[in-house]
Amino acid sequence: MQAAESAVREAVGRSKVDQVLYEQRDAIAIDLMKSVQVQLDRLKTGIVVANVNVQNVQVPEQVQAAFNDAVRAGADRDRFKNEGQAYASDEIPKARGTAARLREESEGYKSRVIAQAEGDVQRFKSVLAEYQKAPAVTRDRMYLDTMQQVFSSVSKIMVDSRSGSNLLYLPLDKLLQSTGSVANPAAPAAGTAAPAGATSTAPAAADARSRDGARTRDREGR
Repeated sequence: MQAAESAVREAVGRSKVDQVLYEQRDAIAIDLMKSVQVQLDRLKTGIVVANVNVQNVQVPEQVQAAFNDAVRAGADRDRFKNEGQAYASDEIPKARGTAARLREESEGYKSRVIAQAEGDVQRFKSVLAEYQKAPAVTRDRMYLDTMQQVFSSVSKIMVDSRSGSNLLYLPLDKLLQSTGSVANPAAPAAGTAAPAGATSTAPAAADARSRDGARTRDREGR
């Protein structure tokens, strides 16, 4: 018994707690059998140890609370590790899919911008060629196209006449309404025919004056 207790103290002393409790109990049993047999042979007892079975292993009462805390901490560590691995397994594919989608969108945006830029270059080259053939005509056409785009959503135009100090005001919304009322077959024909005709003549003259003023301003600017 004394030889066995001595061998147990020696084996437990050089082993870790987890090895004694769970991991290496069979290996410790083999070491104990050898150690006990060496001591018995040295004492010439004539006893042969056939087997050692490690059955009940407990930590001392003095460290039982700390050991329980360590066991719970180990269990929490394993649980958090498993949760982290599960979260990584769920999020990493999503992140990779998002990255692939963003790369595809960026490539599409790149191709679209390059194609648009190349188209703008070709269009500019064609305009340049026409401009070199007839600069004045090209300038007038570009000016008229720009004015059409700018004033397409404007209902009132103020034209400054360079020949005098009068400021020409074109109420396009009223003129359009008057023109529409004249063109509408349901509108009264007897009482309003003359004012409508007068109104339709005035916009034509005002529009002619505005075009003349614009051309004059353009020539003076050049």
